[in-house]
Amino acid sequence: MRKSYDFSKSVQNPYAKRLKKQITIRIDEETISYFKTMANEKGIPYQSLINLYLRDCASKHRELELKWAS
Repeated sequence: MRKSYDFSKSVQNPYAKRLKKQITIRIDEETISYFKTMANEKGIPYQSLINLYLRDCASKHRELELKWAS
């Protein structure tokens, strides 16, 4: 490694706005199993599949229909 580096000509990362943020979320085992199975079929990591699903829901402004048992 060099003792010093010249960053005077560096540019800001153009993809910085698209970087992902790590969060903690509680998901039941059945839902995780569902996404893991689907992810294996598609050949992608299950967390990426969950992110794609949530992104699709957000882009289409889908709203959850809550129906509580009475």
